[in-house]
Amino acid sequence: MTLEIRDLAFGYGGRTVGENVSLSLASGEVLALLGPNGAGKTTLFKTVLGLLPVKAGDILLNGQPLSAWPRRERAKRIAYVPQAHAALFPFTVLEVVLMGRAPHLAPFASPGSRDRRIAMEALAGLGMTHLAMRPYTEISGGERQMALIARAVTQEPSILVMDEPTANLDYGNQMRVLSHIRALATRGLSVVLSTHNPDHAFLVADRVALLHASKLNALGSPSHVLTPAALKQLYDIDVVIGSIDGSEARLCAPRFATPSDMKGTNHGSPERNP
Repeated sequence: MTLEIRDLAFGYGGRTVGENVSLSLASGEVLALLGPNGAGKTTLFKTVLGLLPVKAGDILLNGQPLSAWPRRERAKRIAYVPQAHAALFPFTVLEVVLMGRAPHLAPFASPGSRDRRIAMEALAGLGMTHLAMRPYTEISGGERQMALIARAVTQEPSILVMDEPTANLDYGNQMRVLSHIRALATRGLSVVLSTHNPDHAFLVADRVALLHASKLNALGSPSHVLTPAALKQLYDIDVVIGSIDGSEARLCAPRFATPSDMKGTNHGSPERNP
């Protein structure tokens, strides 16, 4: 299933957050969206999901306008992992994950054995089966984030929209989630995710989009888009990009000031390296 955005303007209320944004997502592709805080990544995602109205332009799902898809059919095809989720009721983790089956159930129907099997497989894929019967309100923020990812996978979508899916996770779980995302894409699932970590884009993304100052600044492969100059513009920090021991994997690191950088300055500020 494909997703196409054409000349999109998006925002909320009377405010336009972004405009003239055009991009597409092919079947089995991972697209990483990077941008500073306030750039409009979450607003863009909510517009793509139909949670906010389009201000201008078009969103096409499999070549058809998103608005032409009934809500239930749309929910079967697009799943969403938000940045955070308020835990109000003590559902078990398994019950929260089973909520992902809602679009596939008749009104007032209860999940059956197949739905439970799909939910448990999603938990197993993320190494969370031991938490299945724990109250969702009593697990850590990172574990809740993992449960939301499992819920989205349980939905069996064709497209997965993930808003900073690794933001609350420890390093090990970040790598497990990224590995799982890559495996899902290999099976044909299309994934668009936002991240503030260029290394994550290098690890899993087929393409990268940079959102800054209400515009889509760049779109292409990670090696072509994620350059020191582009990241300097995006985050106002000097970075170094390279590899370790001849590995093909690319890494990004900040370039902090050193004592030698301080020499020759009058106010103690580091010199800018080109």
